[in-house]
Amino acid sequence: MAHAQLPVFERPQGLTMRRDAWWVQPVVVGIVLLSFVIYATWAALQNSHYRYGPYLSPFYSPEIFGDSGHALLGPKPGWWPGWLPFSPALLILPFPGLFRVTCYYYRGAYYKALWADPPACTVREPRHSYLGEQSFPLILQNVHRYFLYIALLFLIILAHDVWDALWFTDPASGVTRFGVGLGTLVLALNVVLLSCYTFGCHSLRHIAGGYLDRLAGRPVRRQAYACVSCFNRWHMRWAWMSLFGVAFADIYVRMCSMGIWHDWRLL
Repeated sequence: MAHAQLPVFERPQGLTMRRDAWWVQPVVVGIVLLSFVIYATWAALQNSHYRYGPYLSPFYSPEIFGDSGHALLGPKPGWWPGWLPFSPALLILPFPGLFRVTCYYYRGAYYKALWADPPACTVREPRHSYLGEQSFPLILQNVHRYFLYIALLFLIILAHDVWDALWFTDPASGVTRFGVGLGTLVLALNVVLLSCYTFGCHSLRHIAGGYLDRLAGRPVRRQAYACVSCFNRWHMRWAWMSLFGVAFADIYVRMCSMGIWHDWRLL
């Protein structure tokens, strides 16, 4: 029986034959990610306007060393390098930052947006070789599972900051009373978004029961796995919402501290 000869299409000389605006999404993602990195770096180096009343910026929490009078271990330590600008945030941001950078979702986001690896489906990479995540330096991404434990600890610390944000001191009488301000809700929403993002982590899903061959007969593990899987379905959305949430929490505290915004007392 004769077989029909199928046409053979040569690989295009350009990146792709797609005619839609495939480049819009990676460009927007790249701009947002770079903007966050630039802002977070700038905010960390300011070493000012990170406290307002009972509010503490999540970029600076916990304040281990600092000059605000609330630092756990006092002011700037003597061992701090003279060439490095002092800021309490420089001791904090690397840990949640590395948790995000090594996140499975964010890997895919900045691989496409910043490294063009590849920039989109059916779009050629602008390189001739790919070593993958089993080679240096991308093999270091495997530390994500260890930074998960640190991220869970930070959720407890940030939740305690929300508790502190419920107690307002009257500057005239010095009396501290319970209250709720708009900043309290901003910090609380930040904790909720970060918790949803962290509880949907793929590594936590593995720990909860993903490493088991079968969950039958393990009701606690099965329920934990189902709970994490529920958060995991929205992992991309939680990743973006928590990114904007933590940045806005810092902006809110900073603007109130600078006197640009006024914190509304709701209760």
